[in-house]
Amino acid sequence: MNIYGVTFRDKGKVYYFNGQDLKIPINVTVIVETEKGLQFGKVVSKIEDEKKAERFKENLKKIVRISTKKDYEQYLSNCRDAQVALKNAKKFANELHLNMSFFDSEFTFDRHQLIFNFYADERVDFRDLAKKLAAIYRTRIELRQIGARDKACEIGGIGACGRSLCCSSFLNHLESVSMNMAKNQNMALNPSKINGCCGRLMCCLAYEDEEYARCQKGMPSVGQKLDIDGEIGIVSSIDILNRKYKILVGGEYKEISADEKATK
Repeated sequence: MNIYGVTFRDKGKVYYFNGQDLKIPINVTVIVETEKGLQFGKVVSKIEDEKKAERFKENLKKIVRISTKKDYEQYLSNCRDAQVALKNAKKFANELHLNMSFFDSEFTFDRHQLIFNFYADERVDFRDLAKKLAAIYRTRIELRQIGARDKACEIGGIGACGRSLCCSSFLNHLESVSMNMAKNQNMALNPSKINGCCGRLMCCLAYEDEEYARCQKGMPSVGQKLDIDGEIGIVSSIDILNRKYKILVGGEYKEISADEKATK
């Protein structure tokens, strides 16, 4: 059983396919089956763990073949035609006074579907636009409205850390990020501090959340009252990763390790 990770664009999400008996080197292009039809993609990984591969195999689509020179020429032709279709979509959208910002377009390899990605602040009624495009290209048209995080991924930029946005440089899958992650890391819940360029919570909040959750076990919260050597003190600050906290007791601040005995 050969399970391969395949991507359809640079830095795109990785999808897994059943390679059957094919032995495919990394970075080799292939033709795969998808719900939208045949697609041209590139192998970027292989699952070596046999048990993990066995779990994957049930619901996976197949890799049809390693691509040929003719397949690659067809792929390039599809890319060129998709760019022309994108220009037409922008023109028709302007004529119909639709407030849409198009990012890209693509044909499936077998040209059974033409997909457009666009961003808009509100929901857009694009039925007339779809009809105009379908009349020209005689194929199924999909207009996909993407969110703010996807927009940042497509456009790119520089984050608060001074580096290129994670989503546009190396992340191939956008994980769910919650406000609880910021709270767990004791961050100020100020949008300017915890939101990325897209206006949504920063993806990097998820990177260390598991470690913060582990270190936070047994730690008190700020403002909590504790009995320290027979005196009641109030927790003034906590250092989660070092598992230490400061407590105000008897007019003095004491630093205590969470592993020391402290009772309420």
